[in-house]
Amino acid sequence: MGKAFIRGERTLVKTRAELDTMRHAGRILAQTQQRLRELAQPGANTLFLDQVAEETIREAGATPSFKGYNGYPATICAQVNDVVVHGIPREDELLAEGDIFGVDLGVCFEGYHGDAAFTVGVGEIDAEAQRLLDVTREARDLGIEQVRPGATIRDIARAVQEHAEAAGFGVVRALVGHGIGSSIHEPPQIPNFVEKGNRAVYGLKLESGMALAIEPMINAGSADVYQDSDGWTVRTADGSLSAHFEHTVAVTDEGHWILTEP
Repeated sequence: MGKAFIRGERTLVKTRAELDTMRHAGRILAQTQQRLRELAQPGANTLFLDQVAEETIREAGATPSFKGYNGYPATICAQVNDVVVHGIPREDELLAEGDIFGVDLGVCFEGYHGDAAFTVGVGEIDAEAQRLLDVTREARDLGIEQVRPGATIRDIARAVQEHAEAAGFGVVRALVGHGIGSSIHEPPQIPNFVEKGNRAVYGLKLESGMALAIEPMINAGSADVYQDSDGWTVRTADGSLSAHFEHTVAVTDEGHWILTEP
């Protein structure tokens, strides 16, 4: 779940036992995502997919991280076409052939969270929509490749931004990735861009035991977004498509460990 960019936060380092618990949450999350990918077909409604996600998580002995968080009413964030993040699932929102559909999902197990997102095509999608999905997923993976002790937040942000903008896409500035652990949102902030000027967060050095939710939100057009009147749904300002990919990643002595892989 993307977070607004704020300043002046400290970092939180986890023990190996805490990271192992987060990894268990990540496995449950990955299994839930796979089920949703299978069901994201033309005619499916997003509220049904939300119900499937909640049932899958609870049957695994975990709880949805997002439901009730600051009043959010659902288990998943359902992101269809121009929805960037935080779309509320609805029974009357039906997926259609050619749509792109994103799911942002959090899982809490024994007090620790995992957070991950994916975007898929519904049926056959056009080549430009597929390129947006591919580039956004690649940008996330390039960001993850930077994660190791001694690297900085700037290294992650630059890798994501350069790949997305080289493809001609807009990198959302209004929302960023974040630290994660016993809270779904923890420091530090993880921007997907490097702005001019000196934001202290960019120079923050990664250390073993940190856990990060790295989540590029990339628009086919302008980077600008707006929020719907529901107080949650964020859309592209120009109506262009938006894609979202995310993993929860731990910094290790050897480099990094993706906690939300299958």
